[in-house]
Amino acid sequence: MRDDDRTPRGRATCTNPANRYHGTRVSPEDDGWSAEERVPLRTRVAIDAARKAISYNDSPDIPFDRSVNPYRGCEHGCIYCYARPTHAWLDLSPGLDFESRLFARPALPTLLRQELAAPGYAPAPLAISGVTDAYQPIEREHRITRRILEVLLAFRHPVMLITKSALIERDIDLLGELAASELVEVSVSLTTLDRRLARVLEPRAAAPHRRLQVIERLAAAGIPVRAMLAPIIPVLNEAEIERLLADARDAGASNAGYILLRLPLEVAPLFRDWLQRHFPGQAAHVMSHVRDTRAGRDNDGQFGRRLRGTGHYAAMIEQRFRLAVRRLGLDVDTSLRCDLFEAPDTVRQMSLF
Repeated sequence: MRDDDRTPRGRATCTNPANRYHGTRVSPEDDGWSAEERVPLRTRVAIDAARKAISYNDSPDIPFDRSVNPYRGCEHGCIYCYARPTHAWLDLSPGLDFESRLFARPALPTLLRQELAAPGYAPAPLAISGVTDAYQPIEREHRITRRILEVLLAFRHPVMLITKSALIERDIDLLGELAASELVEVSVSLTTLDRRLARVLEPRAAAPHRRLQVIERLAAAGIPVRAMLAPIIPVLNEAEIERLLADARDAGASNAGYILLRLPLEVAPLFRDWLQRHFPGQAAHVMSHVRDTRAGRDNDGQFGRRLRGTGHYAAMIEQRFRLAVRRLGLDVDTSLRCDLFEAPDTVRQMSLF
């Protein structure tokens, strides 16, 4: 693995390509006067004036039909992130813009309270977050995720979370209360135990050993934890499947899942460029196996295939995963309760006026 001096410090990519809606393209050229050292790229946060809190989906291959997304963009900067193309909707780039030009949605807790209290609302597990990480670094200041959890606890509403951040430990008090009523499951994303790989793959996410500590501390508080191996990248981290699962089990995880690398839309060229910069000797091998799992293409977005892939290589990964899960006992079912849902009295009273 080699580093690239062009990449801004703490970022996964060094490029900011036009999104798919742009009619023009800009190609930067090095005139020889660029700084010798990498300089940090400042993160900017704007306010997104959301009009509703809950987003609904009808996808058959994810375990929830509704989600709340406190932030747009993600400072973790994972090069493989399937959500990068969503920045095109904001007329921004899926590259450095996605990592550094972020949007916070502080009105969401209030909107969520109103939507949960609406007549006829039927509870079902709600995901935080279905797109970008709800515990990315800017949550320390904005605290939107914590306020959402406070609303869900008040309504006794079931919730699912996935994160690769140690910041979730701040909310163990709320998560513990939810867990006592079987209202929460937390998934911790595990990608690699190799610190050097993690640093260039997910530059601002928690280090590998910290994520295992997160699992341990959540489990010790009685909070059900799923180890989510996401994504499994052919060649780069697939050899770690069994060890990741074993370490997660030892830390206290009771369940596990995985997602095979996805490269939708603008993510594919960004990932290819990243491979050439950091793993030039393995780039062709990685992409060959990616295409083997995606019917000869960089990506296959069809329901039923997009998360696990197809073909012999994908089948081998799935078999290894299932065998390890069975051997380690990582198949404890966590069913969240929906029968405890109840609007707080204060909300009911306000709704009369």
